[in-house]
Amino acid sequence: MKTIYFVRHGESKANVEGIAAGAEFDTPLTKNGEAQARKMGEVLKDKKVDLIISSPLKRAVKTAEIIAQEIGYDPKKIITNQIFIERGLGVYAKRPISDFAAAYERGVLHKSVETAEDLVKRVAKGVEWLASQKADEIIVVSHSDVNGALRLIQQKLPYTHLYELEELGNAKMYEFTIE
Repeated sequence: MKTIYFVRHGESKANVEGIAAGAEFDTPLTKNGEAQARKMGEVLKDKKVDLIISSPLKRAVKTAEIIAQEIGYDPKKIITNQIFIERGLGVYAKRPISDFAAAYERGVLHKSVETAEDLVKRVAKGVEWLASQKADEIIVVSHSDVNGALRLIQQKLPYTHLYELEELGNAKMYEFTIE
């Protein structure tokens, strides 16, 4: 059995500005986001982490690097994996998050947006990949919608419930186990 510590990246510039980032907008952490990552590292310090995996986006990578430093894990050993990148928001990326939310509420998302169904399928493949790793305790640093997809999988909920779950805050953790 493996324990996965899923950590959402720290606060990013886009988070503060209310901008939809998605996979398309590689926005950096704020100073507060860096401090949040350090605090999460303190929380994880006593775990026996064998592996740290990160989305390739710099807000996630920087969070993973800070956590690694805090727990004494070599940041050069962090593995980035595209499968854990944030949901593609297409035309809504770099626009106010309210534009995406309004389109979602109306049920008319642009075709450039990665569907919730495709996101959940991608994240399910990510869980299978995690299960294949030799490590027993793994930190995965990723994004809000990836966390939502993970929780849908864990709770066996349909992909249509993606935004009905409570959003994981910046630099917060969701812990679960896999076989």
